[in-house]
Amino acid sequence: MRILVVGGGGREHALCWAISASPLCTKLLCAPGNPGIAQVAQCIDVPAEDVEGQVALAIAEKIDFVVVGPEIPLVAGLADRLTKVGIKVFGPSQQAAQLEGSKGFTKDLCRRHNIPTGAYERFTDLEKALAYLKAQGAPIVVKADGLAAGKGVVVAETVEQAEAAVRDMLAGNRFGAAGASVVIEEFLDGEEASLFALTDGEHALALVGAQDHKRAFDGDKGPNTGGMGAYSPAPILDAAMVERGMKEIVLPTVRAMKAEGMPFKGVLYAGLMIGRNGPKLIEYNCRFGDPETQPMMMRLKSDIVPALIACADGGLKHLDLRWSDDAALTVVMAANGYPDAYKKGSEIRGLDAAGKVEGVQVFHAGTKAQDGRILANGGRVLNVTAIAPTVEEARARAYKAVDLIDWPEGFCRRDIAWRAVARRS
Repeated sequence: MRILVVGGGGREHALCWAISASPLCTKLLCAPGNPGIAQVAQCIDVPAEDVEGQVALAIAEKIDFVVVGPEIPLVAGLADRLTKVGIKVFGPSQQAAQLEGSKGFTKDLCRRHNIPTGAYERFTDLEKALAYLKAQGAPIVVKADGLAAGKGVVVAETVEQAEAAVRDMLAGNRFGAAGASVVIEEFLDGEEASLFALTDGEHALALVGAQDHKRAFDGDKGPNTGGMGAYSPAPILDAAMVERGMKEIVLPTVRAMKAEGMPFKGVLYAGLMIGRNGPKLIEYNCRFGDPETQPMMMRLKSDIVPALIACADGGLKHLDLRWSDDAALTVVMAANGYPDAYKKGSEIRGLDAAGKVEGVQVFHAGTKAQDGRILANGGRVLNVTAIAPTVEEARARAYKAVDLIDWPEGFCRRDIAWRAVARRS
């Protein structure tokens, strides 16, 4: 098969790395890709969000199967356009992608179908939102309804913080159209984890669990980011908890989407809060997580391509996947200042040495090649990923590789997987 992966980040590098190992893949393209992806695929400079450009590329290159990495093209309808021209695609329709594209859509679906989630209300009117905040008190969570690159969520510890967030979104236009409507929801207590499931619109297959670190700094301090690291397995997501998550949240969602005429095909990424009374849904993403995909792909022993095709074709019921029992972990190296203002263009050295550490893969997330050098070209720049028999060994390997990378303009957290390590000790 001729396969095209859409996107150019760390998640797409990990997907390309896994897909390139498949005997079913005769030609692998990635658009736009990055210098790391260029080692396993032909990169073509078409932006991921350029829906018509991606469709034209798929036609011109006689692509058999497209794997869409990021959410923006899915929410913009890329899967529908590809299907219309007869090209098979992994990723949900524009209607089904509303599960990520609109927080309010998902909360309303949960309410209609009794899927466990936090209590909430939706607002476009500033005064009504402020009145609701006063009545509810803090802690409380304020979310921009639309896509805000993982930055549209404020966990407010005081009513004043919540009010500032609401004003920022509804009156200050901080997230543009994405923040023109807000969801204000109850603060859920517990431990957060990521449950991923492949689905063909009717059946769903749980993948291994993972846990990511959203805050910028050690000790879960600092602003929310797109993710500063992740590890798999996540001890909180044991077999019993995965079964509950599938039975109480994922499968009811798959059935609800089918019943409402917009079957979800692709990967459902359920962000769960696991508290005393079991799992509750925080939010859905309509694509693989980033950076959770990186350790998950390291642990996957099966060929990924038949699983992705089964989602598109409806053959998931008869499919199973094999996973390594080892632990895998990724450390995100980000540009100084991220998730706020940061500079691009600084040179990164030592990548070859880092990649030679046993069990390590360095996935590129935000880099570009220039005059034979690798330069930082984003906020999250590298995903240093390691696999080993235990989480402690995986962590040691990952940080050994991090320390071989010469990039003074970058930073990383030094406590990835602290919960898993603490549990084991």
